[in-house]
Amino acid sequence: MNNKFYITAAIPYVNARPHIGHVLEFVQGDVLARYNRKRGKEVFYITGGDENSLKNVRAAEEEGISVAELCTRNSEYFKKIAADFNISLDNFQRSSLPNHVESSQDLWRRCAENGDIYKKRYEGLYCVGCEAFYTPDELNDGECFEHPGKKLELIEEENYFFKLSKYSDELKKIVQSDEYLISPESKKNETLGFIEKGLEDFSISRSNERAHGWGVSVPGDESQKMYVWFDALNVYRSAAPEWWPADAHLIGKGILRFHSIYWPAILLSAKLPLPKKLLVHGYITVNGQKMSKSVGNVIDPSSLIPKYGVDPIRYHLLKEIPSFGDGDFGEAKLQAVYNSDLANGLGNYASRVLTLGSREEILRQVNLDEEVSSKISKTKKDVEEKIEAFRLNEALFAIWSLLSFGDEYINKKEVWKIADTTEKNKALYNLATILIEVVDLLEPFLPETSAKIKANIEILDSGFKAQKPSPLFPRLQ
Repeated sequence: MNNKFYITAAIPYVNARPHIGHVLEFVQGDVLARYNRKRGKEVFYITGGDENSLKNVRAAEEEGISVAELCTRNSEYFKKIAADFNISLDNFQRSSLPNHVESSQDLWRRCAENGDIYKKRYEGLYCVGCEAFYTPDELNDGECFEHPGKKLELIEEENYFFKLSKYSDELKKIVQSDEYLISPESKKNETLGFIEKGLEDFSISRSNERAHGWGVSVPGDESQKMYVWFDALNVYRSAAPEWWPADAHLIGKGILRFHSIYWPAILLSAKLPLPKKLLVHGYITVNGQKMSKSVGNVIDPSSLIPKYGVDPIRYHLLKEIPSFGDGDFGEAKLQAVYNSDLANGLGNYASRVLTLGSREEILRQVNLDEEVSSKISKTKKDVEEKIEAFRLNEALFAIWSLLSFGDEYINKKEVWKIADTTEKNKALYNLATILIEVVDLLEPFLPETSAKIKANIEILDSGFKAQKPSPLFPRLQ
């Protein structure tokens, strides 16, 4: 049995600082990485910086600095935000690094040796935001669906092309059979729709002139640089070649086609193993609107940490944004969820149990109450199933259901009124067990909070020893 788990988050462009949408994906991937580590698997979790794009070149020109300087600076911003949000990354792979350049040139040679790369002159509409060409029927009134309001560029030049059309039947087979599992089902169907419509060969290079000399050189042709979506996808291999193939790619819905069609086709051509699973999440809107620099609603996640703390932001993103859908983010909602779920919910329950337990040692009972044991077992099973299905928000709902059960148990038993020592100890033992199980289930989601609660309750052979904690989540006004 393979005990390894290799997971990748998408490789963001580093033309600007990270925003809250990047944190959402990093945190989602972190939950999967931590969950699998807890299950005893050897885990490797990576993301990186997509540095070889035209948008990076233009951003550097606007600032009057070199592309290398811009990419180095902004890649550091991404690494810092990952560290700030407790993302347990094993590697942050920059696509300008020599080992990536070498790996991508190797990938190119493999596809060329299989007869799948050729050169031709062409003309097409290019969206710099997507770093992709589009046909008129793929546009919305002449505009890119992902970047409305940005004029597409008409590009004419001689480039190298990849024979994507050659792999239509094989791609259809691996997607239909779930050999390459795409979740949710709607994105699998969308991928099959792309294939049914007919796949066309696509450009995989651009001239040195248009690339401003930046990027990975085409092997044997120094006049051309690799197209960013050929080179960037290969970050998943170059970041950890000994771990390939990936067990799961985690991406946003806007880059589905590149990951569900282009990438597996390139790997088929190169005769390399395919990734096993593609998990596709939605977008964050801000107070009902798509994030946009022009609208001025792009949220800098680092600015939220001093006021709310890391785990409350992680919790809000994971609970309020459906794992497979779009969701709205706003400070008013963040504050409301903080007070209701964390201050009044988890924080209050932990405080009540630990305060009651701090007055005396809680002796271990032979058996939990049947209803408590049953609720814990059901919750653990539910949480495992939800995480395995990448329904992280539903996993949190299940954990909070156990938390609510614990609150009801305290009130029903009125533990503070119990005079009989044995009965009181039994009630405390049930409550402490519920808390420990909640904390254990929460560890992949809220690692900092989990560690704080664990520090206040010692598990002994004879039972539990608790100490009164400081407030976990002081209420926000």
